[in-house]
Amino acid sequence: MNEDPFREYLRDEPGKRRKGYAWQTAIGLQAVDGLTTSEYLRETAVRSVEGEITFDEAAALLHSYYEENPSSEAGDRTEEADKVSVRIAALLAEGAFSFTPNEYVSIHRKLFAGIYPDAGSFRDYNIAKKEWVLGGATVLYGSASELAATLEYDLSEEKKFSYTGMTINEVIAHLAQFISSLWQIHVFSEGNTRTTAVFVIKYLRTLGFDVTNDIFAHHAWYFRNALVRANYNDLKNGVYATTKFVELFLENLLLGGEHPLRNRELHIGYGEEPSD
Repeated sequence: MNEDPFREYLRDEPGKRRKGYAWQTAIGLQAVDGLTTSEYLRETAVRSVEGEITFDEAAALLHSYYEENPSSEAGDRTEEADKVSVRIAALLAEGAFSFTPNEYVSIHRKLFAGIYPDAGSFRDYNIAKKEWVLGGATVLYGSASELAATLEYDLSEEKKFSYTGMTINEVIAHLAQFISSLWQIHVFSEGNTRTTAVFVIKYLRTLGFDVTNDIFAHHAWYFRNALVRANYNDLKNGVYATTKFVELFLENLLLGGEHPLRNRELHIGYGEEPSD
C-alpha cells in the first residue's frame, strides 16, 4: 500500500488523531531496521483507529493470523514488524510514563517479548554494526560491562537538568545531544532505535510538546542515520560527530519545521547512495 491510510486521522477529532498518530508512527518506525508491515496489519490498524477494535483485540487478531499463515521464507520479518507495530501503537496511545531506566527496559520487553529471546535484558557482549551512512563503518557503542551504569547516568543527568531560561533552539540542541547519547549506549542486542524512539516520544510529551505529526512515520530511517552521525568520528578523513541532523529532525517534529530530511545528505561519502 503506497497511500498513507492514517494521514487523514491526524486532522480528525482528538481520539482518532491520537490513535492514528500512534499507528502511523508505529508502522513507520519499522523502517529503522529495514522492516515493512503487511496489508493485514494496516487494515487491522484502521479498524482500531475507527474504534471497531481495541489494541488488545488487534494484537489477538495478529496472533491468530500468523498462527494460520506462518511465513515459509527464511529471513521474512513481516510478523515481527506487525506484532511490534501494534505494541508500539498501544504504548504511544497510553498516557503512563516514568522517566527511569526501568521504564526504558520495560518498553523493550513489552515491544519484543516472544520475538527476541532476550527481550528486556541488557546485552552481555560488545557489538558493532556496519552502517550504510558511514560507508560500512560502525559506531562505537556502549561497553557491555557498563550498560546499566551508563543508562542510569544519562537518565539521571537529564532528569535533574533544568530547561529554565533556555531559548527553544537551545532546548532542541540539548534534546538532540541527550537522545543521541541515550541511543549510543545500545543497551540491547536488537531493537534499540525503536525502544529509544518510543521512550523519547513519551518523554517529549512530559515536556509539553504535542508530538502528533507524521515525521517519525515517514523519516524513521533518517532519524536512525542522524543518530549514527551524531556518534561517529573519523578525524583523519575530516568526519566529525555532529547532532545537527538530529536537530533538524527535532525542529520538524516539535516546531513544525520544513527542513528537507534526505538520507543522502548524511552519508559521509564513501559508498554509493541509494535513491531517496
